[in-house]
Amino acid sequence: MSKASEPIGRRARAWIAVFATVILTGVFASAAQALPAGFWGVVPQGILNLEQFQRLHRGGVESVRIPFGWSGIQTEQNGAYDWAGTDYEVEQASKAGIKVLPFVSGAPPWAVPSVFVPGSGRSVKAPAHLPVTGAGRAGWIAFITAAVARYGPTGSFWSQHPDVPKRPLRTWQIWNEANFKYFVAKPNPVEYGTLVKISSDAFKAADPGAQIVLGGLFARPKGGNTSGGGVHNWFATRFLDRMYAKTPGIRAKFNGVALHPYTGRYQQLKPEIEEFRRVLTAHHDGGKSLWITELGWSSGPPKSDGSNSFAKGPAGQAAQLRGAFGLLRRNQVRWRLKSVYWFSVDDSIGSCNFCDGSGLFGPGFRPKRSWYEYVKFAGGTP
Repeated sequence: MSKASEPIGRRARAWIAVFATVILTGVFASAAQALPAGFWGVVPQGILNLEQFQRLHRGGVESVRIPFGWSGIQTEQNGAYDWAGTDYEVEQASKAGIKVLPFVSGAPPWAVPSVFVPGSGRSVKAPAHLPVTGAGRAGWIAFITAAVARYGPTGSFWSQHPDVPKRPLRTWQIWNEANFKYFVAKPNPVEYGTLVKISSDAFKAADPGAQIVLGGLFARPKGGNTSGGGVHNWFATRFLDRMYAKTPGIRAKFNGVALHPYTGRYQQLKPEIEEFRRVLTAHHDGGKSLWITELGWSSGPPKSDGSNSFAKGPAGQAAQLRGAFGLLRRNQVRWRLKSVYWFSVDDSIGSCNFCDGSGLFGPGFRPKRSWYEYVKFAGGTP
């Protein structure tokens, strides 16, 4: 090698290194940017304060899913709406820089009779049916209209709270786990399709720019099946398929679908999600986005008898989150994933068979191992 050529070789290698760095940086940046805004979400079980919301935001949480329970907001027919609870949560989340995904659900007894959930030992009640007829239908439409008037683009909440950063609610989720008996005593996909049409029309009338997401369907509730609905529970795929088939014009009434793929192991997510997406494709609706509006495992001690496959212990919970989030992130484009919401932020004793350990935080808002894993994916700081 001549003396004249050696510097050129060094410069070439240097430029190659620079270009490689730029290319790799661009690849990583584009990969990070590929995730939709609001992708990383959580679902609280309790009421969080501003400091707790702020910690979530620092950790990378972009969205929080909260219930707008009609039964608690309007207890009497033609009565006033009590927005105190939702006002508080919307205010704290907005101040912390976190977007709110509301799901409207529930029905007061004056609108829809409550009945004991089959198999619950007469200890739990749910609406006998969805609010699609009579006083239930009229009240539901009025409730939706009032919710938009309160929190929509020109909502009274924002004008009454000028100190709160304005983050109007424009995306609304219709009901919760309508295929599972604990949220409507006798799930009915045709009835749910009717509710979606009624709700979509009401939201669009109040806010033409509103986006509608189906209520998260529990992927495989006990007692459901794929060939035909169970007496009280349906598998999500069969429920969605029947809703499409029996509800003319339903495709135009919503923008996204939602799934709650609770499984014993994160590896089971792939077949459940792909089966769900195949239903969309079969009904010529494969372009719709998919929202995972609940997903989680418990940090409670594993059961040796296998009676609770969601209980993994602290390390196991973190491992399941890491595996699930990695899988979902890798397949975000192929599965058209819009958002992923971990259930839950906090533990709630006695709420369900794994709710007492499902939180990213334990008593005293003490972070678990799973929180640190969440933050790694969300790109924040613990």
